[in-house]
Order: sequence, then C-alpha cells, then structure tokens
Amino acid sequence: MKFNMLLLSLGLLFSVPGMAAANHTTPDTTNGEQREKAPCDCHESGHHHMMHKDWEAKMAERQKMLLSWVDQYTPNKKTEWTAVLAEKKILINQWMSPENAAKRERWKKEKRAKMEELKKQLEAGKITKEEFIKQVHGGKEMSHWKTFHELKLAVEKKDNKQAALLLNQLLEQSKQHNEKIKELLKK
Repeated sequence: MKFNMLLLSLGLLFSVPGMAAANHTTPDTTNGEQREKAPCDCHESGHHHMMHKDWEAKMAERQKMLLSWVDQYTPNKKTEWTAVLAEKKILINQWMSPENAAKRERWKKEKRAKMEELKKQLEAGKITKEEFIKQVHGGKEMSHWKTFHELKLAVEKKDNKQAALLLNQLLEQSKQHNEKIKELLKK
C-alpha cells in the first residue's frame, strides 16, 4: 500500500505543470504577470487548473522569500541570482510553450518508461526502495528542494554563515537546472 502511494505521489509530481518540466532546483521565478498573459498549458476548467494556479502562487511566494534571503545573506550575489532566475523564467516559458508540446510529451514518456522499469526492478528485489526513489529523481534525491528546506531552517535559526553557504549552493544548483532545461529544449 505504501509503495502504491509512493507511485501515486511520484505520478502527481510529474503531472503538475512546471514540476514535470525538469525537476526545479529553485522556487519558481514567475511573478504572476507573465504567466497571466501567456496561455496556461493546463486544462482551462476543473481541478487541474486550480492545482496549477495554487502551485504558481506557492512558487511565486518561495521566490519572494528566496530573494529576501539573498538580500540579507548574500547581497553580493543579487545580480547573479537575478540573471539566473530571469533565465530560468525564460527557459520554463519556452519549455511550456505549445511549440515544445511534442518534446514535453516525449520527455514524459521517457520518464514514465524509466519509472516502470525501476518499478519492475524494485518489485523483483533488484533495487531497494531508497535506490528506486533516488533513480526516479535522476540520482539527485531532489537536492534542490532539500537545499531549499535546509536554507529555510538556517534562516529560522539565524545561522547567517550556513544560510549564505546554502544560498551559494542553491545558486549553483539553479545554474545546473537551467542547463538541463537548455538540453531538453535542444532535443
């Protein structure tokens, strides 16, 4: 039962717009304005559309928090952060554009096939549950979300040194994420 819930959770993770785009490494960079002007790449009515809007709002809030932490703990990196987040916004909008629908579908099919293969290996006892989760997330164990969570804890503890260290780590992960999106767009 727990395994089925894990698969369901992973399925939902991959089905949410943006999350499925390419495992985000930082909070979403949209401020809501651009996304409102561009057509939403989700069903216009129903639960899926509401999930998309909720997710966008949550990501916008995380970006706001992140930038306030950059101002506080690594102000010398503000320009670099701004450039990386702006590039991410452009790349995500390109990835989610109708022109790239075929690429997204191909990517999703590859992900699903990989997940099914890993599921078979798990059920056959060839890999552990931990290995399954790690491989489903591309071997990264969702490091960007882990780093963001650790950063949030460091900020709450007022650990300035750790917060600055984690912000720099998250900046590098964000740059790597942008490169992954560029690779997906080239395919």
